[in-house]
Amino acid sequence: MNGYDLVARCLKAEGVTWMACFPANPLIEAAAKVDIRPIVFRQERGGINAADGFSRQTLGKQVGVFAAQDGPGVENSFGGIAQAYGEAVPLLFLPQGAGLDKYSIAPNFSAVRNYEAVTKLALSIDQVTKVTREMRRAFHAIRQGRPGPALVEMQRDVMSQEVPENAMHYVASQPMKYAPSRSAVKDAVTQLLAAETPVIWTGQGVLYAEATDLLREFAELTQIPVITTMQGKSAFPDDHPLALGSANRTAPKTVYHWLGASDTFLAIGSGLTRTSFGLDVPDGKFMIHSTVSPEDINKDYDIDLGLVGDAALTLEALIDEAKAQLGEAGRGTNAALQEKIAAVRAEWLAEWAPLLTSDEAPINPYRVVQEINNSVDHANTVLTHDAGNPRDQIMPFYKASAPGGYIGWGKTTHLGYGIPLVMGAKMADPGKFCMNFMGDLAFGHTGMEIETAVRAEIPITTVVINNRTMGGYDDKMPTAMAKFGAGNQSGDYAGVAQSLGARGIHVDEATGIAPAIAEARRANDEGEVVVIEVATRQDTRFSQYPELTG
Repeated sequence: MNGYDLVARCLKAEGVTWMACFPANPLIEAAAKVDIRPIVFRQERGGINAADGFSRQTLGKQVGVFAAQDGPGVENSFGGIAQAYGEAVPLLFLPQGAGLDKYSIAPNFSAVRNYEAVTKLALSIDQVTKVTREMRRAFHAIRQGRPGPALVEMQRDVMSQEVPENAMHYVASQPMKYAPSRSAVKDAVTQLLAAETPVIWTGQGVLYAEATDLLREFAELTQIPVITTMQGKSAFPDDHPLALGSANRTAPKTVYHWLGASDTFLAIGSGLTRTSFGLDVPDGKFMIHSTVSPEDINKDYDIDLGLVGDAALTLEALIDEAKAQLGEAGRGTNAALQEKIAAVRAEWLAEWAPLLTSDEAPINPYRVVQEINNSVDHANTVLTHDAGNPRDQIMPFYKASAPGGYIGWGKTTHLGYGIPLVMGAKMADPGKFCMNFMGDLAFGHTGMEIETAVRAEIPITTVVINNRTMGGYDDKMPTAMAKFGAGNQSGDYAGVAQSLGARGIHVDEATGIAPAIAEARRANDEGEVVVIEVATRQDTRFSQYPELTG
């Protein structure tokens, strides 16, 4: 048994069933020999993004894996790994190394040196006897604290060697969970119950901890409304009376209202990272921050009270303390609060109704969002989006009712992420209708992965809104647009999909959107990949109410 064979056995012990890859890497053959399915993508980022989507949809319980060749394969992988790091996604990257004899000689690319800034841990196997140790260290790093990718570089001259019998033993890593102190929990609950307008800010950590039911129980006990982050969307049901919506840089009016009005702020399962693609928390609030990552506390905000620990264990402790202070029944229904939330939401939807129900042609993108919202079975759908205007348009309005029913993202905003991301989600949750919502520019980045989905029998649906331009760039580069049409593009994307073996559907009228989605669902159920291309107009109006947050 050589080093590659042993790595494959380690992966098997960690529960890995498939591996995204782009040749050549001897691990691909070694993995296949132990029944780990290799799926070859059209390029490195697509494979990494798919592994990323798989990890997200399994809520981090299974780790997505990507293997790349040395040299250009490692170089081309950087964007995908950086995306996973920025989005806090557990992922294992296994690049081939040039070999110890070439390792420090230019222009050979050192994965460890170059990836240290975008991985939780970057290791190189420089002795075949270290295979199991380095693999265990990598999986341990991936699973502890803030999720993220780890890298294990496999030097080709080392990995081709036979492994001694005494170096083959491998024990799979286990996640370690911890909870905040009782005194900190008591102080947090006391502050929240004394507040006039508290609010809960919920991130991806609640999803990874599978703590949605606990969050609902705590919110109902205390009658505190809930905002979810982009990545935390679906951690709290959007149809709950205490749900305010998701805080992208666009958001429902309810989010802006309570974000501005709140006096006490509990963030749980969130890094509370300031980003230009999200909303900042206004000053002047009592800040309580619950996270698995102590380094995130006081990172971007001055925190009054920190709760370090797993979101589920923390919520269990918060519930126990709330019951101790309020009694088992809690506060009971705050009808006035819930009515106010409903009223602000109704006011907001009335403002947007003309766009959401528009019959104009080319089709308004908000009408596409509304038709998706009305057409899918939310409990059995996984929806994601791409970067740019599609994210900003769909995030406020789509109703996510079940954990994992929406994969929100956007801190690093790589165009084209949505197609391979939803492929990975479908691999994790094959019984769900898995749909990606993207723009025409984004399709140009990863559209060839539609062929991968066809070849690998991953029946996904992608909705491409084709407005033949880069949305929102008329204001950013007016001369370049007016004089040279610099941001414009064209293409028959449904036709491209058809040529790649998928079903392509063209939609030119608003009344055709719902039937196209129904057709896509039937086709997916029969194993077909679908691309729905919708002819749309550009619309740069967004759900933003900065005046409400001060």
